[in-house]
Amino acid sequence: MRELLKKSIEKRTSLLSHKTNALRLVDGEGDGLSDLFLDCFADHWLVSTRTGSLPSDLREYFKTTGKSVYWKQLDQHQKESPSHLAGPAVNEPFTAMENGVRYKIDFQAGYSQGIFLDQRENRQRVIERSSAGQKVLNTFAYTGAFSVCAAVSGAQTTTLDLSQPYLDWAKENMQLNQLDPAEHYFCKGDTFHWLKRFARQGRKFNGIILDPPTFSRDDKGKVFRVEKDYGTLAELAAKCLEPGGWMLCSTNCRKLPLHHFTKMISQAVPRAQVTSEMMPPEYRGEEYLKSVWVEMP
Repeated sequence: MRELLKKSIEKRTSLLSHKTNALRLVDGEGDGLSDLFLDCFADHWLVSTRTGSLPSDLREYFKTTGKSVYWKQLDQHQKESPSHLAGPAVNEPFTAMENGVRYKIDFQAGYSQGIFLDQRENRQRVIERSSAGQKVLNTFAYTGAFSVCAAVSGAQTTTLDLSQPYLDWAKENMQLNQLDPAEHYFCKGDTFHWLKRFARQGRKFNGIILDPPTFSRDDKGKVFRVEKDYGTLAELAAKCLEPGGWMLCSTNCRKLPLHHFTKMISQAVPRAQVTSEMMPPEYRGEEYLKSVWVEMP
């Protein structure tokens, strides 16, 4: 297992560069390592497993790398921060880079560290689709990575999330890229509420990112499930798009096949052109992340 791990890491090193130091290095079953995932964040490593332990030979290997290595158990019911495994401890937030864009990463922040690496190519596509004079809305924004990507290309962004700490984190990500948060909008609250409000106000966007959690419940107890309710979300968002605008519709819901997801969006936005994208090439296992681009006429 140790040799297989080393070979997998070596295969990914060609994707690392002076512009990208945040990347998945080992992808579980896709690399023949069914229960082990390894992400690199600015030369610090995060190991993730579904089981509650790590084989002793791998623990010893990580100690020989000289890198700061943290370990996290993948458990949706008991979400805990990574624990220190080897190398120097990383007790403070630090900066990682992807496609020339900087992001704040924090191994002490809880279950998620600040950026979801499986969206790497989608973030680059947002950079390419955005330009000065455009307005881009990022819903369920987490730490605002998609907002930063649109903003570095000159777009004015609106970042929407339920969590004020994550909105503050998004502002820090803006500042890491020499962007002034005061030139952009940050909205705290429920996405469905804000989309309806934007539609009533006639507020339109050139681009919208929809990447909701698989399951959520609002402050009134209303439940959102991707496999049932994503079409309603896409329909609401489409009402806020300018003619010729685009949407990125994304989900990591494993129980929802891509063709069903695509059909759901096509039915919700029947006039639009809908195309899907594969996951980044470093993700060789399950195609769990579905990404559909919507182009309005």
